[in-house]
Amino acid sequence: SAAERAVNLAEGTNFLPLPSIPLLICCVSGMQYWARRLEQEIDGVMRIFGGVQQLRGIYNENRNLFEVKENVPRKLVEKVAGDIESLLAKKVRALKRLANAAEKFQKAHHWQDNIREEDIEYYDSKADTEYDDPDGEEIEREKSNSLKLEFTDDANFKTKVNYSYAAVQIPTDIYKGSTVILNELNWTQALEDVFIENRKEDPSLLWQVFGSATGVTRYYPATPWRAPNKIDLYDVRRRPWYIQGASSPKDMVIIVDVSGSVSGLTLKLMKTSVYEMLDTLSDDDYVNVASFNEKAKPVSCFKHLVQANIRNKKVFKEDVQGMVAKGTTDYKAGFEYAFDQLQNSNITRANCNKMIMMFTDGGEDRVQDVFEKYNWPNKTVRVFTFSVGQHNYDVTPLQWMACANKGYYFEIPSIGAIRINTQEYLDVLGRPMVLAGNRAKQVQWTNVYQDALGLGLVVTGTLPVFNLTEDSSDRKNQLILGVMGIDVALNDIKRLTPRYNLGANGYVFAIDLNGYVLLHPNLQPQIINFREPVTLDFLDAELEDENKEEIRRSMIDGNDGQRFIKTLIKSLDEQYIDEVFRTYTWAPIKSTNYSLGLVLPPYSTYYIQANLSDQILQVKSPCLPISLPVYFEYLLPNSFESEGHVFIAPREYCKDLDLSDNNTEFLENFIALMEKVTPDSKQCDNFLLHNLILDTGITQQLVERVWKDQDLNTYSLLAVFAATDGGITRIFPNKAADDWEEEPEPFNASFYRRSLDNKGYIFKPPYRDAGYRELDLENNTIGILVSTAVELSIGGKTLKPAVVGVKLDLEAWAEKFKVLASNRTDRDQLGARRVRVGDAALLPQDLICVLIDDGGFLVLSNQEDHWYQVGKFFSEVDANLMSALYNNSFYARKESYDFQSVCAPEAQSNTGAAPRGVFVPTVADLLNLAWWTSAAAWSLFQQFLYGLTYSSWFQTGESLGSPGMEARETSCIMKQTQYYFSTVNATYNAIIDCGNCSRLFHAQRLANTNLLFVVADKPLCSQCESVKLLQAEVRAPPRDPNQCELVDRPRYRKGPHICFDYNATEDTSDCGRGASFAPSLGVLLSLQLLLLYSSASRHPLPPAACL
Repeated sequence: SAAERAVNLAEGTNFLPLPSIPLLICCVSGMQYWARRLEQEIDGVMRIFGGVQQLRGIYNENRNLFEVKENVPRKLVEKVAGDIESLLAKKVRALKRLANAAEKFQKAHHWQDNIREEDIEYYDSKADTEYDDPDGEEIEREKSNSLKLEFTDDANFKTKVNYSYAAVQIPTDIYKGSTVILNELNWTQALEDVFIENRKEDPSLLWQVFGSATGVTRYYPATPWRAPNKIDLYDVRRRPWYIQGASSPKDMVIIVDVSGSVSGLTLKLMKTSVYEMLDTLSDDDYVNVASFNEKAKPVSCFKHLVQANIRNKKVFKEDVQGMVAKGTTDYKAGFEYAFDQLQNSNITRANCNKMIMMFTDGGEDRVQDVFEKYNWPNKTVRVFTFSVGQHNYDVTPLQWMACANKGYYFEIPSIGAIRINTQEYLDVLGRPMVLAGNRAKQVQWTNVYQDALGLGLVVTGTLPVFNLTEDSSDRKNQLILGVMGIDVALNDIKRLTPRYNLGANGYVFAIDLNGYVLLHPNLQPQIINFREPVTLDFLDAELEDENKEEIRRSMIDGNDGQRFIKTLIKSLDEQYIDEVFRTYTWAPIKSTNYSLGLVLPPYSTYYIQANLSDQILQVKSPCLPISLPVYFEYLLPNSFESEGHVFIAPREYCKDLDLSDNNTEFLENFIALMEKVTPDSKQCDNFLLHNLILDTGITQQLVERVWKDQDLNTYSLLAVFAATDGGITRIFPNKAADDWEEEPEPFNASFYRRSLDNKGYIFKPPYRDAGYRELDLENNTIGILVSTAVELSIGGKTLKPAVVGVKLDLEAWAEKFKVLASNRTDRDQLGARRVRVGDAALLPQDLICVLIDDGGFLVLSNQEDHWYQVGKFFSEVDANLMSALYNNSFYARKESYDFQSVCAPEAQSNTGAAPRGVFVPTVADLLNLAWWTSAAAWSLFQQFLYGLTYSSWFQTGESLGSPGMEARETSCIMKQTQYYFSTVNATYNAIIDCGNCSRLFHAQRLANTNLLFVVADKPLCSQCESVKLLQAEVRAPPRDPNQCELVDRPRYRKGPHICFDYNATEDTSDCGRGASFAPSLGVLLSLQLLLLYSSASRHPLPPAACL
């Protein structure tokens, strides 16, 4: 039986039952013998060519040229936190000056009823912006009285700017000639002088911005607006930094009337209104959405308030589209559900502003008894009511509900009223802040987000600006004027953090009160120009475990601490998992809501700092045993043939050094600069430059002492190499550099970082995806990297300053592997480049022998048809055998999600799309003059206008990407799966039981490597198919990860420590108005004809603009 064969195999007996005689010849002792031969061959080659011992000797001989310095984590964290605090404090001072000046200017401003546009002088940032219509024709710009400015390129802003003026941006759907806007432009003009003075005091200041509650944005310095190639719908009041600064956190319940009277266009308006309302919420807010008719029920799987983060809001937006109108209206059911949600104290929530937003087409019930039961007399919950659509219902009950509960009543008759009326509730929430005065003037720092003007990733310090005017009764004004903001680029903060002294695997990170990372090497969002903040949780940036959860909690609580942990990390190429030791050290950044952390591996406690003598640095005379002229000589291309090709890491060694992605060009730039400046120049980073000089000489000595004396072909090697912390990668011979695909920056090379974290020899085959074909191998020599770290012990201090290795010739080593994994004892096998093995008794053709690395990727095989599959995940080669290895615990699996990916847009259903939502009038309507002046006609105009410019109003998906992209990419979640060695014993025998198709296999770890040696029967038949294990990254299915489950165990977070949701002096008498439009008959006639033409046309509407 198959079981008996397995027992005999394990015991090493000679009992040979059929049909698997070949494998049973390979008893355990024989296979262990083969394994030892493989281990000895690998070790022998690495000892001869790797040069680990010789490189240790070279470092020791040159001990006088460097010092061993110590990284003291607590001191490093303390210093960096202090530097970041000082940087942000300078921005806060500028921010406060601006906010105080704005309040003073507005208070001194005299309102002008008769003000005209030509009376105001300002630079309209959109005056020179060109937009294209859907057919690619340029749209004629409206006439503008904007100032004509000249701009110059500025490296800090990455665009052209003018430092003498500020710029103004006004949303397209706001009439810039209105009295309100013109008065706003008039008084904010005085801010320009403050902007300029701030910059004089702090030349490092980036964008200084005032976002007005009217929608006007004034920013400095002036630069043309970066708009998409269509009508611009940017509104500062919907930006994350404005929302956070304009009000305290919110607990919001949205209830939507879905009774039978709500149908067609009105229901679509409600869905879109909810969609837009959700966009006014930030990660400090909590929300739930429910629909109601006779009964109320949540629209999604969320049964309680959930954090208004990107992923939760996406679930709401998708599920809102599924609402269907039926039944009768019962306001009581909707409001009771909402109040119950807000009273649930057993969940995490904002615990500040509480509000109910009701969308309905109208009704007569005031549900006073509900308010008496749940909300009166304290009125801790504000009620906002929205009358949606065109109807003749009495709106008095809706107005009464809002006014009786400190809320506001809005009308949304058409799509054009949605954006403005779903964000103006913020003015009401701002009242307690304004009345609180200076207590509410708290500087808040935002999450990371993408700057709209091209700075990249930024954080913004915000400060609310209050209206300090008083009425005739000396009552305080309770309106917020807007929010002042100052940007800080993440790159400016990163410059304050140490990098190269921490080694390749050490890093600094920072998180906010939500646990989102501000700094982290894995913070690399792939999508640009999106409206949402970049919210990557610390536990998603790394592989989550209990230790990291506790570290995150301690950081959010503002504590400092240190912990030494064992944890899992992904390799840089995201193909491997390593189990490593790390020291986490953390402390709060004072006066901010951020906390700073430092991660160090044990071998990065110490690092090398070159201490080169003046004699060497001045390049005047040799300094034995190595001298600088020799160093620089071996950086010149004409030395590469004899001394090996040198890649230098593209680091900022000097301020005037031009960086380049082409390493040859970068090397030329470096040499040219070194001819002009000395290594001790103040414009150069002495630490980086001196370490580079030191490592250039040390690696050159490795060439002289080891590599030049050996014949690589004798041992079937394509190349030998060394890479160092100082930034040198030397490859020998020179021609091998043509096929070198690793990063010139060692800290960004996967082989380098993995070699530091793992003992022994690390094999890295060339990665091949599942679609790789044999034809791709023609005329190419494939190499396998084998690398190991060089560990030094100097004065009891251990460090790893370099990695050395070889590149194996795949085809030659595959032949060699056949010999080593057999009983052959050919005396010249060590040097044999190609060995023909024809003895079937020694290595039968129906026996599979393979080497698989710790990630499950094929490294070597005795089967020639496997050679072109080297580098593939082994399940793509032999799914049956890989599944057996996994099921027998040779491999463990780790699944995680990448929340920063981009994907091609998925095909969308037309359900609910704008074109289907447009009502086309009948001929009778067209002949009726009264119809042309009706609200219905005006609603149609707005449908057309917004459908033309932003066709996703009625769609669930968000279009995200760079302006002008044909097929816009979208943000998406990718599911990643990695495999790694489990803690199973080094040797194992097992059966893949499948009746007459059963297979025996033996697996054994090769000592001092990351390899698994597997010998197995070839498959005897195809009836034993197993599920193929997947390793390739795939797009996560909808609702994966399951948000419905995740919200029931929310991650720890804290909101802002101060809440302004109540003030006894608040005047709630202003509690409602409708939305009125007064378009001219001529405009309506012309645009309606255009609408009819558009309805008849088969041209699709353009994709949504990226905001």
